Amino acid sequence: MGGSFIDDDWEITSSSNEVRTVVLVGRTGNGKSATGNSILGRKAFKSRTSSSGVTSTCELQKTVLRDGQVINVIDTPGLAGLFDSSVGPEFVGKEIVKCIDLAKDGIHAVIVVFSVRTRFSEEETAALSSLRTLFGNKIVDYMIVVFTGGDDLEENDETLDDYIGRECPQPLKEILDLCGNRRVLFDNKTKDEIKQFAQVQQLLSHVNMVIAKNGGQPYTDELFAELKKGAIKLRNQQIEVDALKGYSKREILEFKEQMHRTYDDQLKRITEMVESKLKEATARLEQQLAEEQAARLKAEEHAMLAQKRSDDEIRKLREHLEKAHEELRKRGENRCSIL
Repeated sequence: MGGSFIDDDWEITSSSNEVRTVVLVGRTGNGKSATGNSILGRKAFKSRTSSSGVTSTCELQKTVLRDGQVINVIDTPGLAGLFDSSVGPEFVGKEIVKCIDLAKDGIHAVIVVFSVRTRFSEEETAALSSLRTLFGNKIVDYMIVVFTGGDDLEENDETLDDYIGRECPQPLKEILDLCGNRRVLFDNKTKDEIKQFAQVQQLLSHVNMVIAKNGGQPYTDELFAELKKGAIKLRNQQIEVDALKGYSKREILEFKEQMHRTYDDQLKRITEMVESKLKEATARLEQQLAEEQAARLKAEEHAMLAQKRSDDEIRKLREHLEKAHEELRKRGENRCSIL
């Protein structure tokens, strides 16, 4: 993996109840980084309007709220590959493992970022389906939807409810239903501090509701457990090696290098597991799309046959009418000749 992800924040103790870890996911250009900056209250993540990602790897920044609560915000530009069929599962798999590593003790909320400026795409449906395949259906219990571009709606005197009622496609409605209709409108361009504070508080209120709904437990699974187990083992081994006596610096360095190789092997194995799941999800989605396309083609064929039958019936009726009119005309002519 090119070096382990382990850092000094890995601990055996459980995370404090005052710490909230949220992960931002979404298509490139939807405003993930800008939303992260709004939550943090500062420009920590690189953000600009672009058709391609500004950064390409997951990154964590944190902030301390007025009440002392710590918010860890993980931006995931690397996971935009989930929304882009041109990016291979190998790259996305590594970024997912990096994201899990950054989340450490679990994820308190997954913030799915959409934009009112762009149409909801099939790629977004597929990406969210892949997330559910990777992390299980329970992940939707931790999802909150943020719509960016609130300034656009405000200029048109529209509310988020207006937008959803007017523009919301069926797949997006299903996502909102799955996540309990937890949704917030963000204006990441506003300079109004009251507005900035209000939208962040609304989001954090949803985060607290998600935590309460899930019994105060953040989302974790076997991948989180494996990473934490390996990191704790490595940390303990490092402490033991540092306490060794009678070994040269070169021997101690070799011990540490071997430990890191073992940990990197574990990361590689976990990444391969994620890649395998992604490939399975992609294959299943492709099969589903192929079946839907086949069903659509069959329905279109039936519709064409039905239209042809209808056209034939109409043509026959017209022919009958024309014959009837012709007979009536001939009878009229015969009647006139007899007179």
